[in-house]
Amino acid sequence: MSKFAFLAVAFAALGSSPALAHVTLETQQAAIGSTYKAVLRVPHGCKGAATIKVRVRVPDGMIAIKPMPKPGWTLETVKGSYGKTYDYYGTPTAEGVTEVIWSGGKLLDEHYDEFVLRGYLTGDLKPETTLHVPVVQECEGGGIERWVEIPAAGKTADDTKFPAPGLKLVPKK
Repeated sequence: MSKFAFLAVAFAALGSSPALAHVTLETQQAAIGSTYKAVLRVPHGCKGAATIKVRVRVPDGMIAIKPMPKPGWTLETVKGSYGKTYDYYGTPTAEGVTEVIWSGGKLLDEHYDEFVLRGYLTGDLKPETTLHVPVVQECEGGGIERWVEIPAAGKTADDTKFPAPGLKLVPKK
């Protein structure tokens, strides 16, 4: 097999891997009680169409969200109640950003990009569990990829078709 044929086969195998086909977090582990920078990696559009909107639902227990503006995209945040009051460095915090939306840009299907936000992982979260960050990717022509499935107890992201990006929570050191 020639060098080029081998590379073509290798890249085809990578392209069909479920682990590379969905939105993921660059850093997939973080300590409870710390600030976490979530870099959401978007590897493709929707069945050939360009991505034009990325929506992230902030999971319970992640507060004080600050998204990073992205050149060429409009940044919007949705604020609301957290459902409970969290301690944020001694300040009771019951509301804040619950959703982040980047829109108006264009990420071609053949390109890759990252969308970034940071937030605080509250002490109410449990170590050795996974915090899921649901993402909805909207594309030209009405295509939508919903990366929102959370595995059932005893299952993993590999057991779902459209897994939400997962963050393994570890104890604060």
